[in-house]
Amino acid sequence: MFQLTVKAIHPGAQAADKDAAIRLVADALVQAGNAAAGYVEGMLAREAQTSTFLGSGIAMPHGTTDTRDWVLKTGVQVFQFPEGVAWGDDQTAYVVIGIAARSDEHLGLLRQLTRVLSDESVAQQLRTATDAETLRALLMGETQSRGLVFDASTLSLDVAAGDLMTLQALNAGRLKAAGAVDAAFVISAVSQPPLNLGQGIWLNDSTSGNTENGVAIARPAVRFTEGGEPVALLMTVSVIDETPLNVLNRLSDLLARRQAERLLKADAATLLALLSGDTPTDQHAHTQCAEFVVRNEHGLHARPGTLLVNVIKQFKSEITVINLDGTGKPVNGRSLMKVVALGVKKGHCLRFIASGDDAEQALTAIGEAIAAGLGESLA
Repeated sequence: MFQLTVKAIHPGAQAADKDAAIRLVADALVQAGNAAAGYVEGMLAREAQTSTFLGSGIAMPHGTTDTRDWVLKTGVQVFQFPEGVAWGDDQTAYVVIGIAARSDEHLGLLRQLTRVLSDESVAQQLRTATDAETLRALLMGETQSRGLVFDASTLSLDVAAGDLMTLQALNAGRLKAAGAVDAAFVISAVSQPPLNLGQGIWLNDSTSGNTENGVAIARPAVRFTEGGEPVALLMTVSVIDETPLNVLNRLSDLLARRQAERLLKADAATLLALLSGDTPTDQHAHTQCAEFVVRNEHGLHARPGTLLVNVIKQFKSEITVINLDGTGKPVNGRSLMKVVALGVKKGHCLRFIASGDDAEQALTAIGEAIAAGLGESLA
């Protein structure tokens, strides 16, 4: 993993405009021995091609492929602009991360940083931090809360089980393996009877042993009854703050609409999307999905990712993106930072879930853009 040094971080900076900010960052890369003086022209040219603004007040300028010869060694310089710098299209950058990289070394670094920065609470902390040490810790994810542990690793779907205790043990074990709970939680969660929410859905938790926010789901392959009540799915929740309430509210909404069956028929990716808040639960929404394989040599880094997001933004539908070869966690397709943070590599399959009146048109356009290479030549 790339290690960011305190020397590469510059809090409390000021710049009159975007070009001035980029020149400031480029000069720091030169002074640090990462690039030759001409590299700034590549950074400005890259910005003229496509904005490097990622969202959440973060911009990540870097050079073009034509200026890689001016890179002496891979490096990063980070400037914090507390007053903000206008980045075009009513966007304001508060943190600018300049990258100098030979070959495609920056792609791993880009994904590493965007995974951290995709947490909007971290982006807000980056704006208000007052020292380089705090900024470095935030960027490296050392002070970042894990948010919510809820992805494919905490799902046990279509398992052979004929009693609730088996489902309770599966969920508790998944949460413990993910580091969200300790042994005290496991003992309590397995020994205490779950709450029947109706429509075959059950819920349990524990007042002890919660170390992170987490959600685990176990779904039996064949529905059974316990105490005369149907059992089709068990959700187990670990709670340290209000973060899991979003998932619980989504579940409550589905139950209120008598749509629990959607959870019981969904595959892992769709189930996560239904409960994450990125896919509308409104049964009247025009919802469609499609899957496309990314053939770009270096996957979805900033440039093709930007083109994909721009295609999505042309439509009114809400569009969720899921990397079926990644964690399976759904993200908002309108957020470049979150799309890049999916870590999409060549050959990965993306599922797009579009909800709205123009869902079909949106998916068609997305498929055509991916097939065309998202602005890059496909081998």
